[in-house]
Amino acid sequence: MKRKVLVGVTGGIAAYKSCYLVSALVKLGCDVHVLMTDHAREFVSAMTFETLSHNPVITNMFRRDREWEVEHVSLAKSSEVIVVAPATANFFAKVAHGICDDMLTTTYLASSAPKILCPAMNTGMYEDAVFQENLAKVRASGAEILSPVTGRLACGDVGVGKMVEPDEIVEAVKRALALRLDFAGKRVLVTAGATVEEIDGVRYLSNHSSGKMGAAIAERFADRGATVTLVAGNMTVKPADNISEVIRVRSTHDLYEAVTSRAEAVDYVVMAAAPADYTPVRPFAQKVKSDRLTLELVKTEDVAAAVGRIKGAGTKLVIFSAETEDLLVNAKGKLERKNADLVVANDVTQEGAGFGVDTNIVTMIDRDGGVYPYEKMTKIEVADAILDRLRTL
Repeated sequence: MKRKVLVGVTGGIAAYKSCYLVSALVKLGCDVHVLMTDHAREFVSAMTFETLSHNPVITNMFRRDREWEVEHVSLAKSSEVIVVAPATANFFAKVAHGICDDMLTTTYLASSAPKILCPAMNTGMYEDAVFQENLAKVRASGAEILSPVTGRLACGDVGVGKMVEPDEIVEAVKRALALRLDFAGKRVLVTAGATVEEIDGVRYLSNHSSGKMGAAIAERFADRGATVTLVAGNMTVKPADNISEVIRVRSTHDLYEAVTSRAEAVDYVVMAAAPADYTPVRPFAQKVKSDRLTLELVKTEDVAAAVGRIKGAGTKLVIFSAETEDLLVNAKGKLERKNADLVVANDVTQEGAGFGVDTNIVTMIDRDGGVYPYEKMTKIEVADAILDRLRTL
């Protein structure tokens, strides 16, 4: 499940840096919600943050164009960390003295989540005794203060007051969330989606795979620090922004070439795609218009088995086994035949475990014979469970 981060933006010129901050947090895999003050909207538009965060931006305490909810309480409870960047002298004065006259200050004071504040202002304001009193009071309340740095300010002065860079704020968020980057430095290849085998100029053979499971696995590997290449066939979902490389393929042969040419250079190969098992021996160049059509089919390449043959000793191979009967017997057989390290098996006849849905019910089997059944979970949760299991191999 994505970690929810609330980014508050107040009215300072450094608000433009918060665009980079939001983008970086999204790429990290966080669910980012932006709350802007009226003054912040004079510097950056709400549309910019909505585009970057993929969530509606909250700017007003009294909007009625969404389902009713005590929104500041909802945000305060659901946010795992609150970042205010930039945080102006006005904002510090309000929260230091418990003034809640806008959505940001109201939500801030209602939340018990970790808080990260990034002051940004003129040097004179920052060094003013009253501001320093407010700063000390807010710091004493438990907020983490990322102190401003010295540099050229918007007013032309050179001095302290410049907001820290977004990368430093992201690192503070990671610490606050205790994000796991347990696959940092690892190279991963994930396949997803369905392949297509041409019959004629307009028809093809394929299957019902949506690519959702493979996309979720690729996303969580990237969230947890890996460098991910996604080899994607037909998919109904968009790959996550934090995936390093997306290679589009159409046929099973295309998939075979893309995977086998890269498998020896990675630490993990996860075969979540659903390749077409058969391809026409002689596809027709033009649309067939006869009343009857007979096709001669031949088996396509077994991509997972090919990886099992060529993978190095340090490469872990994960395969999937979608079954309609004898789940464990068939899955164990595939694990052995394809020289895999982990098989993720599911009975596609179960409700919530078939193609195209957002959930799955899986049993994992490792090469040492361990069998690990799981209850119905979202595909993101299944992806995390797969990664957690890989850490034990």
